[in-house]
Amino acid sequence: MQKSTDSLEALKIELERFGAVNDGATAERSRRMLNITRETGEFLSVLVRATVARRVLEVGTSNGYSTLWLAEAAGAIGGSVTTVEFSEYKVGLASANFARSGLATYIMLVHDDASRLLQRSEVSAFDFIFLDSERSEYPGWWQQLRRVLRPGGLLVVDNATSHAAQLAPFVAIVSADYLFTTSLVTLGNGELLAVKASS
Repeated sequence: MQKSTDSLEALKIELERFGAVNDGATAERSRRMLNITRETGEFLSVLVRATVARRVLEVGTSNGYSTLWLAEAAGAIGGSVTTVEFSEYKVGLASANFARSGLATYIMLVHDDASRLLQRSEVSAFDFIFLDSERSEYPGWWQQLRRVLRPGGLLVVDNATSHAAQLAPFVAIVSADYLFTTSLVTLGNGELLAVKASS
């Protein structure tokens, strides 16, 4: 990696503090970072490494805090992360943070609507998908999400317990899909795990 682990850790801590202060000071959703917890970051890092997920997709970059956890893990196993964010403001923040992190070579930041990125992605394009975006959009994205996730691939959805009611329609769709086996993990804000059948 280009920068030391110590400097990456310092950046993560800085972003955790920034997110907490920023989100406590504004109620405007478009300006809130809504970052994952550190516990969730550690969990994602382990999952990426354990599943040898070299092609990672993150839907919902925000300021890039979660991306750093994913990219650090993917980079360590010869992979990379594609992360998509619609907000120009957050794309600017994330881009600057990636440049500081030493992980920029492992990250492709896409400024676009997630549905457009999914539509133009190839079948089985990704080994691992982390979904942390506009929850009301998830049911409409499902067919594309399941198409671009490779057989044996893993989908992880944030806020599965903190926003269980909002996610309920999507959880029902995923749970009813014969190709997917699901599990709810209650760390952080709750993570829904869904693995796609390998054949």
